Amino acid sequence: MTEPAPASRPAKIPIAGPWITEKEIEYVSDAVKTAWYGEANTYQQRFEEAFGNYVSRRHAMALPSATSAIHLALAGLGIGPGDEVIVPDATWIATSAPITYVGATPVFADIEERSWCLTPAALEACTTSRTRAVIVVNLYGGMPDMDTVLAITERRGLAVIEDAAESVGAEYRRRRAGSFGDASVFSFHGSKTLTTGEGGMLLTDDDALYERALVLRDHGRAPGPKQFWNQEIGFKYRMSSLQAALGLAQLERIAELVERKRTIFGWYREGFDGLNGVTLNYAGPMVMNAYWMVTAVIGPEYRIAKEAMMDALGAQGIATRPFFYPLSSLPAYAATPQARAAQERNRVAYSVSARGINLPSALNLTHEQVAFVCDAFRDVLKKRQAA
Repeated sequence: MTEPAPASRPAKIPIAGPWITEKEIEYVSDAVKTAWYGEANTYQQRFEEAFGNYVSRRHAMALPSATSAIHLALAGLGIGPGDEVIVPDATWIATSAPITYVGATPVFADIEERSWCLTPAALEACTTSRTRAVIVVNLYGGMPDMDTVLAITERRGLAVIEDAAESVGAEYRRRRAGSFGDASVFSFHGSKTLTTGEGGMLLTDDDALYERALVLRDHGRAPGPKQFWNQEIGFKYRMSSLQAALGLAQLERIAELVERKRTIFGWYREGFDGLNGVTLNYAGPMVMNAYWMVTAVIGPEYRIAKEAMMDALGAQGIATRPFFYPLSSLPAYAATPQARAAQERNRVAYSVSARGINLPSALNLTHEQVAFVCDAFRDVLKKRQAA
C-alpha cells in the first residue's frame, strides 16, 4: 500500500482530511472534459452502480449530502405530521433535522456505553403508537446491535433508516454498513473516509421507495416524454459529475482507505496502552469498526471537561472536535417536550458526551504525529492528577 503524502507544513495536526492520488485527479479531469451533453450523467451512473454493488444494495442514488438522503428516505416512506421518528440522542443534527423537514417529531433515545450507538432497550422504551420509523446511526465508524434492533422494529412494524454516514467500510456479521433496513445513507463530506468534497448516497432494495425518491429529488418530475412537467413540488437533490468522478476514484481505492483508518486507530491504541480510565472506540465481537473518527472518552475520575482537554491539546497544535453534544441539549431542540424528556432519561448520552473528544484522524497522519498526540494527551491528564 502506498503512503499518503503528509500535509505540507500544517498549522495544526489536522482533525480530518482526505487521501487524494493521481487516480482522483485523472477521473475529475476527465469529467471536466467529457461529462457534458449526452454524457452528462455518465460518472453519476458509474458511481451509483459501483457503490450499490459495494454495499450489496439494489438501488443507489447519488445526492448532495447524507442529509438530503435522509430527507428523501423519510419523504419517500410517507412519513409526515403526526408521526414520530426515533433517533439516538448522541449524533450530529443532520440525522434529526430531516425529521422536522417532513413535519414529523424526533424522539431522542439513549445510547450504549461502549459502542455509543442506539441501545435496543431505549428504542423499545421510546416506541409509541405514533412511532413510524427509527434512524440508526453508526457513530464514528462503529455499529449497534443490529440483530436486536431489527427484531424490535420488525415486531413493532417500524421502518428503519441506517445512517451509515460515518461508517463506510464497517461491517456487522460480515455484512457491510449500509446494507440494513428499508434505506441507508452515506456522507461523502470532505472529512469522510471516502469523499466527494460534499455529497451523499441513498441506498435501498425497495423498488417503490427508489422510484418515489427519483421523482422527489428532481423537482417532482416523473419519468416520461413530456419535459418540464412537474406533478408535485419536489427537491433539487443531485450530485455533479465532478463530485461523482472523485467518488468513483475513491471507491476504487476503498480497501486501502479503510485499512489506513484502521492502521491509524492501531497507532492510537498502541499510544494509549496502559492508560487507565480512557476509552477508545469499541468494536464488539460482531462488528468491524471502520474508525472514521478516533474518539477518546475520559473517565470521570480525571475531573476534566472535554472543552478543557481540547483547549490544552489545541495549545500544542493538535486539532480536535467535541464528541457530539446530545441533540436534546441543543438550543434548536432544548425547549421541546421531547428534548426535556430526553434530558431526564438519556443518562449515558449526557455522560459520554461530556467526557468525549475526537482526536486527529486525517488520512495523511503519520505514526510520529499520532505518537505526539498520545504523549500530549497523557501529559494533560498527568498534570490534571497532580493539580
